[in-house]
Amino acid sequence: MKKILLSAVAAAAALSFSQAALAGAVLDKVKKDGVVVCGVNTAAPGFSNADSQGKWTGLDVDYCRALAAAVLGDATKVKFVPLSSPQRFSALQAGEIDVLARNTTWNLTRDASLGAVFVGTIYYDGQGFLVPKKLGVKSVNELNGATICVQSGTSSEPSVADYFKSHNMKYKAVVFDTTEATQGAFLSGRCQVYTTDMSDLAGARTKAANPDDYIILPEVISKEPLGPSVRRGDNEWFQICRWVLNALIEAEEYGITQENVDQVKKTSTNPNVQRLVGSGEDMGKLLGLDKDWSYRIVKQVGNYGESFEKNLGPKTPLALRAVLTINGQKAVSCTLLPSVKI
Repeated sequence: MKKILLSAVAAAAALSFSQAALAGAVLDKVKKDGVVVCGVNTAAPGFSNADSQGKWTGLDVDYCRALAAAVLGDATKVKFVPLSSPQRFSALQAGEIDVLARNTTWNLTRDASLGAVFVGTIYYDGQGFLVPKKLGVKSVNELNGATICVQSGTSSEPSVADYFKSHNMKYKAVVFDTTEATQGAFLSGRCQVYTTDMSDLAGARTKAANPDDYIILPEVISKEPLGPSVRRGDNEWFQICRWVLNALIEAEEYGITQENVDQVKKTSTNPNVQRLVGSGEDMGKLLGLDKDWSYRIVKQVGNYGESFEKNLGPKTPLALRAVLTINGQKAVSCTLLPSVKI
């Protein structure tokens, strides 16, 4: 199913650059070590999740692999570092990871005060509520006095507080440090409600013994533009990480897939496509990369739509859509707009 996800992004993400990049400290380190160190969620089905053999899959995982394909020529040259919400920005600031791709909300506080800079939005989410059917509620406005499981260090924690306060409702928060602990507490009945991003709720529901015993309430109470971030101060690495995301998105816009990228490279006469697949003007040199950097992304990982479909789409257990309705308005799964929420 072809999804034009990115009206805002694609307009900004035409592969054109204004000035050459100089190699930065992180790029030098990555090339020297031969690996991209990527901070990911400990367990977020559809975004970053390891199976019993330690194989990582997910939308964020594919982004990290695309970065490795672009910079190192091999999408497998990634070291995944699972991080809890409280750990993630400390690990980024300390240089323990090269990029944070952990379904993290891009908001004003994080962008301005945590030493991080977001490269773009990989999935536009919103906060919701998961409840057992036996609770007998159909709306968040029926949750006055409820016990709610929420993860510490996330934007969900202040958002639920703001929502209940503004609606003159009370609740009791039961707070945990990790995704697994929060989900486990809810599914074991330690709280009546679980609140987090809608995509996480869909993943949590799949872990229940009987997923049909649980429903996600219809209200979406916040904007949650999720995206990768890097340490502030290394503009060259930031540009690379931003344009890797843009290349994934633009490849979908032009219909370039893993299956057809070689044929497109041989036959396309579209200058924009030629730049993207490495058969036209050399744009890689402007990033300190080679001419085929974005070709390798599509060849080894696929485009954004392919990653979305296999990790989050209708044929997966999460069965998420590319379009989310927030406060009555439709938002595509990728957009450049951050959240001004604290």
